[in-house]
Amino acid sequence: MNKKLVFCIAIGVLLCLGVGFLAGQATQMSVKTWYATLEKPFFTPPDWLFAPVWTLLYVLMGVAAGRVGYYGHQHRSGRTAHYLFGFQLLFNGLWSLVFFGLRNPIGGLVVILILILLIVKTIQEFRKVDAMATRLMFPYLIWVIYATLLNGGVVYLNFL
Repeated sequence: MNKKLVFCIAIGVLLCLGVGFLAGQATQMSVKTWYATLEKPFFTPPDWLFAPVWTLLYVLMGVAAGRVGYYGHQHRSGRTAHYLFGFQLLFNGLWSLVFFGLRNPIGGLVVILILILLIVKTIQEFRKVDAMATRLMFPYLIWVIYATLLNGGVVYLNFL
């Protein structure tokens, strides 16, 4: 692997982990207080599982973004792919702020549904640039779909 590719991947991973760290700050304050009082769906995993899963997903996303950054300059879709990636990353962090920071699961559900659409569009653009980057995004998409079901379950059990 050449140095420029490694550099692009390192920047992508650091960016994603940074967003994850900031989102974790919003989450951490509410998990043991407000979130603990909510009814949750039967398929809710234990709280300790979220941090390692999200860390892995942010690393995979960062590698994908880095690969698209490196190979994308050769493709017309490279710039679009990066804009979409940045936009979905913004919505990723926004979900934590809305759901946990504002303690608004209904608003969080709206944000996460938009996030799914943005991830799908990002994957479509990544596919035009790099097959490996595309594959690295699928665990993230699957986890966010699962998180959407959890979010919807919280809304249903507590607010409807």
